[in-house]
Amino acid sequence: MKKVSKKIIFVGSDHRGFNLKSGIINFLVAKGYKVFDKGTYSKDSCDYPKIAYEVARAVARNKKSAGILICKTGIGNAIVANKVKGVRAALCYNIMAARLSRQHNDANVLVLGSDFINKKSLKTLITVWLSTEFEGGRHKRRVNQISAIEKKS
Repeated sequence: MKKVSKKIIFVGSDHRGFNLKSGIINFLVAKGYKVFDKGTYSKDSCDYPKIAYEVARAVARNKKSAGILICKTGIGNAIVANKVKGVRAALCYNIMAARLSRQHNDANVLVLGSDFINKKSLKTLITVWLSTEFEGGRHKRRVNQISAIEKKS
């Protein structure tokens, strides 16, 4: 995967990320992305693992896609998503982390903490993450090592 400027984005959140998710979906659709909303579909309390798994599984199955997950801290979603083979989910609280997660780690799922993200720079963060290319080189070697660990597990 060279670039995450994919046209297919799978998005999911729990109840704590629901409001932020709606705005993110509208933003992505306006930018021309095909967005698949994997839930939740209301502010009612729900369990994030099922939703995070569905987004991660969809991304792992569709190499030409990316994922975005939102919950209160992002920590739980990142843990769940990274259990799925082929997923490199990165919890990013700022633009630099988003850029580096793509450049160095070839992240294919962006995880956001709704209570910790700067809402004013959110669109920029997402745009940077979706448009930043993986650098390869020494980073490719390291991503390959991650994949080898994943295969052993």
